[in-house]
Amino acid sequence: MNSIAKVRNSELKGKMKHFNRWIYAVVGICILLFAGVIYAWSILSIPIGKEFADWPRTRLSLVFTIVMIFFCMGGLLGGILAERVNVKINVVASGLLFLTGFWIAAETRAPWQLYIGFGVMGGLASGLAYNAVLSTMSKWFPDKQGLISGILLMGFGFGSSLIGKAYQVYTPDAPAGWRFSFRILGVLLCAVMAVGSVFFEKPSGETTRPKEGAAANGKNGGVELPPSQVLRTSSFWLSYGWGVLTGAGGLVLVSQASGIAMEVAPLTESGVIAVIVGLISVFNSIGRVAFGLLYDAKGYRFAMTLDLLLSLASAVVLIFAITGGQIFLVAVGFIIGGAAFGGVSPSMSAIAGDFFGMRHYPVNFSIICTNLIFASFGSTVAGYLYDRSHSYSSSMFMLIGMVLLSWLCLLGVRRPKDEQAGRTR
Repeated sequence: MNSIAKVRNSELKGKMKHFNRWIYAVVGICILLFAGVIYAWSILSIPIGKEFADWPRTRLSLVFTIVMIFFCMGGLLGGILAERVNVKINVVASGLLFLTGFWIAAETRAPWQLYIGFGVMGGLASGLAYNAVLSTMSKWFPDKQGLISGILLMGFGFGSSLIGKAYQVYTPDAPAGWRFSFRILGVLLCAVMAVGSVFFEKPSGETTRPKEGAAANGKNGGVELPPSQVLRTSSFWLSYGWGVLTGAGGLVLVSQASGIAMEVAPLTESGVIAVIVGLISVFNSIGRVAFGLLYDAKGYRFAMTLDLLLSLASAVVLIFAITGGQIFLVAVGFIIGGAAFGGVSPSMSAIAGDFFGMRHYPVNFSIICTNLIFASFGSTVAGYLYDRSHSYSSSMFMLIGMVLLSWLCLLGVRRPKDEQAGRTR
């Protein structure tokens, strides 16, 4: 009887654990929905740009560049701290940074306040939350790594659409209405992080280390490279270059989206603009899951080439939209471009494990993710081009150039085992 009771008790604990991890996953999605607020900058900045109409576009574009740089730094910091402090602390710290940052931004009278408040503090907060969610959830789902990553990344992508729409609807029309909304957002983000931190626990007796021999069965042929060796391979630098250029193209679209829509249809209501811009976020989220699955099914070259073709198509469609004043084509361009941008993160994430192995994956992945730091300057350059040309067509021609350079990088990308084999011939 005791043995039967133990078996039943073990089965009950297993079911509860299975149920609990999905609760944690839902909490993780909610946190990433709010942490994705940084991608809503093109919507959040509209009333700021109206209040400070004498500021050149480059100044507001630089905010997005700064926030992406510090998002990467926050992710790296979160990875370092994850092994030293309880992950709950990282989530709470994220909430406090969001609160402080948005209140500083709400007091903006000069660009530097936006740079520090939204750029530095908002970026660090988002990066800390992002790393905390992904690192914790990967431990709860060792059997569903691809699925949980896709779902969480989709949540992060949807954040900008949902928050951007709410911001448009509830921000007062008064000249300083955006300041009130920023303060509310700061409080809301802090509350979500504080409540969500309660649910962050690492599973007992679990590990995400691959079983012995697992890597040998993978496509990389058992290659396990530490960061010092990874940085010596041309495979890393060429795929890194692909990520910088393709990611920069996506960030150009994200940061300039509302401006593009308003250039094409200046009399369109702000709520409609928010919906059209939100298409990027929606299809960015769908693209993250789709390209993750596509990478597994068709391989890196097929997935990354398709991503470039979609980016190219998006730029061409948007050029026609701008020159022809067709808001429908803007929506089509945003759909295609959003899906293409969604393919960058899962492709880079998969390359980190597929090319260089799982043993050193956390560090290698953190290094690869720094491509966003360089990619983020794409939005600043696009802002500069707009200031000179007074049309977003210049940004789209820049995007076409980046696609061509990305394709050149992709031509040389090979798995390290193939690269090594080529050297010995």
